[in-house]
Amino acid sequence: MTQEKLLLLDGNSLAYRAFFALPPLTNSQGIHTNSVYGFTTMLQKILEEEQPTHILVAFDAGKTTFRHSTYTEYKGGRQKTPPELSEQFPYLRKLVEAYNMKRYELENYEADDIIGTLARQAESRGLPVVVISGDKDLTQLATDNTTVYITRKGMTDIEHYTPAHIEEKYGLKPLQIIDMKGLMGDASDNIPGVPGVGEKTAIKLLKEHPSVEEVYENIDAMKASKMKEKLVANKEQALMSKELATILLEAPIEVKVDDLKWDGPNVDELFTLWKELDFKTLIEKSEYESEEHETMELDYKIVDDLTDKELVTGLAIHLEIENEHYHTALQLGVAFVNEEQAYFVTYENVLKSESIKNYLEDEQKVKYVFDLKKHQAAFARDGIKLQGIEFDLLLAAYIDDPAFASDDVAAVSNHYHYSDIQSNEVVYGKGAKRTNPEGEALAEHACRQALAVFTVRDRVLKKLHENEQFDLYNEIELPLAKVLAGMEIEGIRVEASTLEEMGVEIKARLAEIEANIYAAAGEKFNINSPKQLGVVLFETLGLPVIKKTKTGYSTAADVLDKLKPEHDIIEHILQYRQLGKLQSTYIEGLTKEIHADDHKIHTRYQQALTATGRLSSTDPNLQNIPIRLEEGRKIRQAFIPEKEGWQLFAADYSQIELRVLAHMSQDENLMQAFLHGLDIHTNTAMKVFHVEEDAVTSNMRRAAKAVNFGIVYGISDYGLSQNLDISRKEAAEFIERYFESFPGVKTYMEDIVKEAKSQGYVTTLLNRRRYLPDLNSSNFNLRSFAERTAMNTPIQGSAADIIKKAMIDMDLALKEHKLQAKMLLQVHDELIFEAPVEEIAILEKLVPEVMANTVKLDVPLLADYSAGNTWYDAK
Repeated sequence: MTQEKLLLLDGNSLAYRAFFALPPLTNSQGIHTNSVYGFTTMLQKILEEEQPTHILVAFDAGKTTFRHSTYTEYKGGRQKTPPELSEQFPYLRKLVEAYNMKRYELENYEADDIIGTLARQAESRGLPVVVISGDKDLTQLATDNTTVYITRKGMTDIEHYTPAHIEEKYGLKPLQIIDMKGLMGDASDNIPGVPGVGEKTAIKLLKEHPSVEEVYENIDAMKASKMKEKLVANKEQALMSKELATILLEAPIEVKVDDLKWDGPNVDELFTLWKELDFKTLIEKSEYESEEHETMELDYKIVDDLTDKELVTGLAIHLEIENEHYHTALQLGVAFVNEEQAYFVTYENVLKSESIKNYLEDEQKVKYVFDLKKHQAAFARDGIKLQGIEFDLLLAAYIDDPAFASDDVAAVSNHYHYSDIQSNEVVYGKGAKRTNPEGEALAEHACRQALAVFTVRDRVLKKLHENEQFDLYNEIELPLAKVLAGMEIEGIRVEASTLEEMGVEIKARLAEIEANIYAAAGEKFNINSPKQLGVVLFETLGLPVIKKTKTGYSTAADVLDKLKPEHDIIEHILQYRQLGKLQSTYIEGLTKEIHADDHKIHTRYQQALTATGRLSSTDPNLQNIPIRLEEGRKIRQAFIPEKEGWQLFAADYSQIELRVLAHMSQDENLMQAFLHGLDIHTNTAMKVFHVEEDAVTSNMRRAAKAVNFGIVYGISDYGLSQNLDISRKEAAEFIERYFESFPGVKTYMEDIVKEAKSQGYVTTLLNRRRYLPDLNSSNFNLRSFAERTAMNTPIQGSAADIIKKAMIDMDLALKEHKLQAKMLLQVHDELIFEAPVEEIAILEKLVPEVMANTVKLDVPLLADYSAGNTWYDAK
């Protein structure tokens, strides 16, 4: 018999947490869905892990509760619920109904009181209870039988509060959470507490005297201090605050635990709601199949070898590996499939078979895959050069709709109405339970993936032809994948000893800064703890409080920037954070990524990820090495050529996005500046400030540069004001003067938004699309963001397309000139090569020429270049 368990959910709290944790989402009808989506993903996870037998979702009934009779300002000052969230509450209630869960609210009481009362009922009969909320107030309910789960950053990152966890975290018992709130108050509920008493002080007091009442019973024995004065002056307020923070355990509810029995969701209703809300990922991951999705019978065989005849008809290949890190992951086997038959061969047997290896390397034998780079890289480790790939489902689906980017064959196949396949997560498991399938399970999964690729190929290509995007796929993305695979397989040499030396230097600098911070603070504390740092800055040092969060004082970077003039400690803290991140993320992070066998880093390029078409780099991310900080730039000293007598050569497009803007907008002033080789930022400053070239100051040029690049990224007056540290009014005037000076740019921006609203998407020069459903949203913020995206995506996306084509052209040029030089990295608009010293002079002519002529714009494309013994020297 299943063990009974009660699940109690704090509906309002979880709805709010989901809304603010997730980015704005809307369905095709413009209805906001991020709160419902976050709530659903959390619920799916909890149901799977906890297997409850009884469930209730509690909601607040209204703004006024019995607590307001004690303190009229209770929960006062809360901002009005955003309309984007309000419109989601009806759907949250529909969701609860579709799950067949009981929901309950009670006039004059809060959801907390309903949950507390039911938890007490369940306790009395020994029923295990799990409470889920985003509000730490409920942790007071924790007992040996009741665990309180609090959602953290996202909706599926959950902290489990048991009595033992609360003891470890605060040194308190669960019921003392109420006393802690009584003393420190709670800004989110407008519970006043004792002014000047923070969490640290409250905990200290409660460790000496276990309750608010006992603190005051012993107040006379306390030494005279400002804190004692505040406690004495605010006794009634402290006792009232404790009362306000106490969850009622005997609310007059009409529902009992036995009324909450749960037998599972109404699958049809749930699926219908998910479809209405456009929850594609949830639909694809669910085990329920839509009637419109196609399934096919799978006839597969596990074999040790394949004959030439069988291989000739094998039109799809799939390599199963145990994780996404395909440069190191274990190869398990290969599936081959055609219209009639599927075969699975273990990887060990693939390596033994000459006929299979010949087939894989035969460029005339057409093959279809999902993720070309993964396949080529995994085979290359054993000297097999995979060729003949004519179709990559991952790339084709990404071009069809970049917003629907997924590295799971099942999710993509489902998107194209083919559902006879399970996701990797279902087969492999996830997290600590993730394991490689074996035997029949592995063979069937591999063959089903291969069959899915084979089956949906025609329907995806049909869409690309209809949208005139086949050339983008066939002439850019597919050949680029082969170039990127070669670059990934080659890797770049990184000297671990150089990184170690830098690490020693940075640790010494961190120790110095740490000492300066302690001296300025007058005490030692954990600098990396926002909570402890907040106490030091705003209580010990008395700096003005800029922003508070639910957990205490904000010490975010923007807050610290505003506090710079207030105290020297701020500059030290900012330096400490910068260097600390450099040490952990880049010095230590890069060192871990160096492969022991060849002393190289083999980054992976995410080709089907960004909405603009930009490549991104992972494991490690080489595109984010900070170069504004000298210590960050020096990290590039560790990147060296593989061989003696070779150098690194770097070529970087000069202001490519502004040149694309000039071409697309046809603004005469902007085009003339590039056609005559003028300094574009000085030229902009001259026009915006109405001065001659010799009168342009460095500050004028800096401001012009900010607005030039800001226009490309759709900057607002607020964004520009933050960049230049000027008022929003000044920033707005600056942007207006820019558009007066470059009227063609303004016209282009206006026209592109109109066009996007009309057709629902924008395109790049090479016809990459980005769909923008929020352009017609009733929400101003969402609509404004979509409009800015419509303005900047064609520019950023075209620049991305150009550098992708340049990489393909460069790969061909190196081969045509029979050079030893190799292209190793792409970082934003920069290409990095290694070459013998005697070839550097050839590259100095060849690379800029190829990059300049990769596409023809109405203004020239230029590339700056340099060479050196390290990547640092080549800049």
